[in-house]
Amino acid sequence: MSAVETTYREAVRAAIREAMLKDERVFLMGEDVGRYGGCYAVSMGLLEEFGEERIRDTPLSESAFTGAGIGAAMGGMRPIVEVMTVNFSLLALDQIMNTAATVRHMSGGQFGVPVVIRMATGAGKQLAAQHSHSLEGWFAHIPGIRVLAPATLEDARGMLWTALEDPDPVLIFENALLYNMKGQMAADAGPVDIDKAAVRRAGDQVTLITYGGSLFKTLEAAEALAKDGVAAEVIDLRTLRPLDDATIMASVRKTRRAVVVDEGWRSGSLSAEISARITEQAFWDLDAPVGRVCSAEVPIPYAKHLEAAAIPQVPGIVQAARETLGR
Repeated sequence: MSAVETTYREAVRAAIREAMLKDERVFLMGEDVGRYGGCYAVSMGLLEEFGEERIRDTPLSESAFTGAGIGAAMGGMRPIVEVMTVNFSLLALDQIMNTAATVRHMSGGQFGVPVVIRMATGAGKQLAAQHSHSLEGWFAHIPGIRVLAPATLEDARGMLWTALEDPDPVLIFENALLYNMKGQMAADAGPVDIDKAAVRRAGDQVTLITYGGSLFKTLEAAEALAKDGVAAEVIDLRTLRPLDDATIMASVRKTRRAVVVDEGWRSGSLSAEISARITEQAFWDLDAPVGRVCSAEVPIPYAKHLEAAAIPQVPGIVQAARETLGR
């Protein structure tokens, strides 16, 4: 199988382009997605190829254009709504939570909202507090939507089409640090499963559970642990709602120890939910309490050294794993 070199940004762009070629009902809308090419340059060039009818610049009003996307989806279209960054998505929270997520239930199953909403998340690019938080765990709290966090090039390329085929709303969170990530991807990479977590590294002494931008730090931590003779298994959640409990519990029952790495704040976080589920389902298999590595409970700072100190890093993950192992 031949491979091509690409970036995460290019993989997302290729996914959008392919979806628009496959289905004329697919269109992209959001602030600056047209002439500017998107604030992270994901949609660069798509306006010239598909025109203003399908690459739609919108006013700076997240609630309005997200609501328009929901209406278009209910009318038979397949919109991709781009919200620049997760912080701004709170301005559209009413549309997402009170409309998109509830229509299936409130219509007795008669209507769905097949909309895909993409946004950047995470810190590490010195964009300061209002552009750097990781709020995907909040959205994973809401029933009625599916929440995805592609970390690899293959998932960045393949999750979108699977999401567009879902009859209900799907939110995709793309960690801003990953857009420049470069690597090899199969030339024929296509749609991927969005139901299952993935074991990215096998091991039998401790399970490291993570997703999105923290995956590669966690893999680096696992490599450091391996040099000390510790075989860590790394699980990439991929889908934050619904969580793939089966993969998590199978790994924890094998290693008997777990650490959750989550760029969200610790209190009320996705890591708290995962820790609780492990306690509920695999408590008697554990040899140690579940560890957590989360962001400091402060607005993400602008200063580079403070920003780095506020979010999970490799040494902290290694330390948490060693503490879980009693070393």
